[in-house]
Amino acid sequence: MNNSESAFNALGDPTRRMIFEKLRDRPLAVVHIAEGLQVSRPAVSQHLKVLREAKLISINQQGTKNIYQINQEGILAMRNYLNKFWDTALAAFKLAAEQTEKENE
Repeated sequence: MNNSESAFNALGDPTRRMIFEKLRDRPLAVVHIAEGLQVSRPAVSQHLKVLREAKLISINQQGTKNIYQINQEGILAMRNYLNKFWDTALAAFKLAAEQTEKENE
């Protein structure tokens, strides 16, 4: 499984998406990530493991705490994948605009 596939699969779970979105603004410890979630802390840890394996988050140890943060590698893999579709869509739009322009001449 490639990086973008792993990343999209990891974010397919609503709880993992919520965890990932919590990390958007700043790095957090598990205790802060788990706040407000309807799952146990061990379940949060399992979700964090999946996100880490998909290279969407990374861990930095600060003293006795693991601090989780967004990993740009996974985001870049998803972006590169989606860019393929964006390039195709832009090319189709350009072609449609040029054809409309010719028809209006």
